[in-house]
This record gives sequence, C-alpha cells and structure tokens, in this order.
Amino acid sequence: MIDPLIIQTASAAATVAVAWLVAEILIRLISGVARRAGASADLIRTIREVLSILWIVLAAVLILSIAGIASLFSFLTLSGIVGLAVSLALQNTLSNIISGILLLSDGALRLHDSIVYSGLKGEVVRLGLRSTWIRTEGGDIAIVSNTYLQAGPLINHSALSRLEKKLKV
Repeated sequence: MIDPLIIQTASAAATVAVAWLVAEILIRLISGVARRAGASADLIRTIREVLSILWIVLAAVLILSIAGIASLFSFLTLSGIVGLAVSLALQNTLSNIISGILLLSDGALRLHDSIVYSGLKGEVVRLGLRSTWIRTEGGDIAIVSNTYLQAGPLINHSALSRLEKKLKV
C-alpha cells in the first residue's frame, strides 16, 4: 500500500508543475501581445512580475489545500474579502490598468504615434499601465490617464492603416 504522504507530495508536485506550465503560457501570451502593441520593456517586465506573483500565490494555496493544512473554502473566503477590499481601495488605479491593457491590445496606441486628445496634440513617448505620456508640439510632457484616453475622443493620425485593417476584418 502506498503511503498517503507520498500521494500528497506527488499531488502537490503535480499541481505546482501544471500551475507553472499554465502560468508560463499565459505570461508568454500576454507579453507577446504587449510587445506587438508596442509596450515598453518596463511595462512588459511589470506584467510578467505580476503574473509570476499570482502564480506563486495560487500554487501556495493549492499546496496548502492538498496537504490538508487549510481548506480551499477558507482560502476562497479570505481571498474574496481581500480582493473586495483591494478593488475598492484601488478602483481608479485598476480602471486605469484595465484601460491601458485594452488600449495596448486594441492597437489604438503605440509608441511614437501622433495623436490628438481633447485639444492636446503630440507624440506618444511612453505607454504605461496607468498612464500615457505625450510630448506636445511645444516639447512639454503631458501625462494622461489611460481611462480618459480610452473614453475618448482620441484621434490617432499615425495609425490610420493599422486601424483600417481592423475595421475590415
């Protein structure tokens, strides 16, 4: 008969391996989308780090659950409460991050695009998760929240051919 400790250890190892594989695939997929959208290396590194932290937390929860140290229900309850508190505290930041991801994935903005937003004309010099930096015609840097850019009206003079292809599909 096989010792239950060996079964738990094998289950934990298999769980970590599968979770790592899934996390690595997601990290590469999301990083590739961000890279194709013209995201900066810092932004891509931040995305990879956040996803890696999420993988570690998920793996730890699954291992503790398999080992019987804590129940999955208690972790789900605690994570729900923590998630609610964090989402309420970081509502504007999360909105900007989601808008930044959508701007990148839609291809609406890329580095060095010439844009007009709410009377502000300039070139995109930095795409971040929370904000976009625009060098105005006068040489100043305007930092605009991604939520505002996503809401529009945003005119992108550089992306005409790129965005027209998306309209035809």
